[in-house]
Amino acid sequence: MSAAHVIVGMSGGVDSSVTAYLLKEQGYRVSGLFMVNWTEDEAGYCSAADDFQDARQVCEELDIPLHRVDFSAEYRARVFDQFLADYAAGKTPNPDVLCNREVKFLPFRDYALRLGADWIATGHYARIAHAADGAQLLRAADDNKDQTYFLAGVTPAQFERVLFPLGDLTKPEVRAIATRAGLGVHRKKDSTGICFIGEREFRSFLAHYLKPDPGPIVDADGNTVGQHQGLMYYTLGQRRGLGIGGTKTGIDAPWYVIGKDPARKALLVAQDAQHPRLMATSLRAAPFNALAAIEPNQKLLARIRHRAALAPCTVTPEADGWRVIFDTPQRAAVDGQFCVLYDGARCVGGGEISQVHTVG
Repeated sequence: MSAAHVIVGMSGGVDSSVTAYLLKEQGYRVSGLFMVNWTEDEAGYCSAADDFQDARQVCEELDIPLHRVDFSAEYRARVFDQFLADYAAGKTPNPDVLCNREVKFLPFRDYALRLGADWIATGHYARIAHAADGAQLLRAADDNKDQTYFLAGVTPAQFERVLFPLGDLTKPEVRAIATRAGLGVHRKKDSTGICFIGEREFRSFLAHYLKPDPGPIVDADGNTVGQHQGLMYYTLGQRRGLGIGGTKTGIDAPWYVIGKDPARKALLVAQDAQHPRLMATSLRAAPFNALAAIEPNQKLLARIRHRAALAPCTVTPEADGWRVIFDTPQRAAVDGQFCVLYDGARCVGGGEISQVHTVG
């Protein structure tokens, strides 16, 4: 009987490279698939060419085939256009959540299955358990690297026939495996920035697609303390990059974004890191992607951004989602980000944050 065929999403980084190596060591027949989701002619920057060469080198080192496919049209239509629309509406979107749901586990998954894959795998730090009642998404053993927050928008059906070989490993362990295996990318820097677009100066990148829309920066007492170039450049709780100098009435302390007033094009600020308008007592998470059954008034754990501490909460049903009521107020719950819920180690789903209720 021939070995099961796994197609690994190869990014050219150390995580996907070690994923492919581990699966081959476990006896699977492994192939790689490199996705091009952002093209060179957009905004004059792309690292895809270098990443593809790294992926090709690793596949040669592992003696596995590498396929290459262009999903840039799907990425533009399903992720990037929504990303821009959300910023234009004053939200702070999370494209990585959409990218997983709309690209990595949709056209990529379908393409891999058409190539004859029995399984697909990625280098995500998460665990997955395939049970009779479906796949269960579990937090990674290394909570510092856990990526279930970004996977919470993927549907249960999309998780069928998916493997996450790195779920029980730490990043240092992954790099050590890459070194021992002689993989050329063992020292490659981790990728950061926007999903598939990479690292760049965010404000100038966004200005390439959205026109600046200046307005006043207003403090909690209604005083104008500066000018901004567009509400889309700022997010709740932000401290750096506000460009506010000294004021006649202000104290010598940092300023923080505490809200936005689109009607006045006003950015609202205060010199209080724990301002009542920053502290959420509850929020609405909708539409909600359920990965497990949730009961009304169930006690769960919530994460309101990647690497935020897990916050104890109680959930009550609302139309198309859940009202998440925190045991203690949480700082800077931002419209457009995701609230992801956990029952112990199991991720039970997530939804977009909206209708945040604050202390003040």
